[in-house]
Amino acid sequence: MRARGGLAVNTRHSFRDHPPIDVLIVPGGNVDAELRRGDVIRWIADTGASTRVTASVCTGALLLAAAGLLDGKRATTHWEDIEQLRRDFPAVRVEAGPRWIDEGEVVTSAGISAGIDMSLHLVRRLAGPELASMTARQMDFEWTDRGS
Repeated sequence: MRARGGLAVNTRHSFRDHPPIDVLIVPGGNVDAELRRGDVIRWIADTGASTRVTASVCTGALLLAAAGLLDGKRATTHWEDIEQLRRDFPAVRVEAGPRWIDEGEVVTSAGISAGIDMSLHLVRRLAGPELASMTARQMDFEWTDRGS
């Protein structure tokens, strides 16, 4: 399959034959086509119901919302898409401003760099602060550990 910018992604599993997923990260970008694909939305809903954590980067929050995973929860997305998330998914408590929002089993982030912050937050949450700090240092990334 091809990702944004033509990056080739070689998969070993499909929606039907993947092993159990502990942490599901749903990326964003232009998700208009995926929002219209019932099989994708059902897979996110079913898989997200059994993960330890389901997270989204940027407009991946629209896919989580379509799957019903954000109903009644606080969530964020890229600043350009906040109004669409509010309009299309009124059951979601949309917040503009936080770089990421941790609601326990579901975590959402704003744009791409906020997704890196959120990912380091997840490393801290799941594996400890030392590994998160070491990972940020290895990446030479100035980690902003301020979500909501």
